[in-house]
Amino acid sequence: MKLIACNSNIPLATGISKTLNTPLTKATIRHFADHEIFVEILENVRGEDVFAIQSTSKPANDHLMELLITMDALKRGSARRITACIPYFGYARQDRKSGPRTPITAKLVADILTTAGADRLLTVDLHAAQIQGFFDIPVDNLFASPLFQKDIQERLPDQNILVVSPDVGGLVRARGLARRLNCGLAVIDKRREKPGISEVMNVIGQVKGYHCLLTDDIVDSGGTICNAAKALFEEGALSVRAYVTHGVFSSPALESIETSPLQEVVVTDSILATEAVEKCSKIRQIHLAPLLGEAIERIHGEKSVSILFE
Repeated sequence: MKLIACNSNIPLATGISKTLNTPLTKATIRHFADHEIFVEILENVRGEDVFAIQSTSKPANDHLMELLITMDALKRGSARRITACIPYFGYARQDRKSGPRTPITAKLVADILTTAGADRLLTVDLHAAQIQGFFDIPVDNLFASPLFQKDIQERLPDQNILVVSPDVGGLVRARGLARRLNCGLAVIDKRREKPGISEVMNVIGQVKGYHCLLTDDIVDSGGTICNAAKALFEEGALSVRAYVTHGVFSSPALESIETSPLQEVVVTDSILATEAVEKCSKIRQIHLAPLLGEAIERIHGEKSVSILFE
């Protein structure tokens, strides 16, 4: 087995390497003066089971191209199998036509990854589960909920907790976490007037007297969870925390979170935290390396992966 790290999240790749006690494969990834990307694998990969680790986070296009070129280099180096390990799958929010003459970019990216040489995909909390159907190769979509469950049980062992979905679309995800925690469930009825701007309409469910746990797959501008937190406090919630898999944190997310009633926002390290994110007093990261490391080991050993989130 070989692990190769592209540039989007070296700390996460290093953590996976330590978890598996397998060194990262030596490679050179550099940019020419006109920003063309060049990749050279510096070790023999012939006949190897290779895992290329790269989140397609900001700058999404550069990181996607790095991954594609790396997989092409591996394929031409006669790797036996190439698994694209993409903890954060960019373009996943473009999973359907949102209007006339608009693309389904998640499908396009799936086709490009396969053409570049990916034999299978390993990712975490796809924005829409149906994206798995865009691929004609095996897809392992891991869930962060076991990590969230462990963190919540350690930090809020005797609290009266309630899981809340910030919108109807995330209800399945929230229900899964509520089942793991053996607690109740509520949902926010949200109307989005335009991309990046949301307005909370109603809270469906009894939240008064509960410590509420918002759960979502992506926090981008922060408007959804901040507006939801305000609505929950207005309905009598004792406290509100958010557990989110992918921390995109585009402007003005950090400012909104700092001034919101949210007690904290817990995110995984699927996306490398910027200095501003690290300095935000309300944001805390938990590590994906153990989960991804075990999944990689199971894939390499042809063992069940679904057992990780059953």
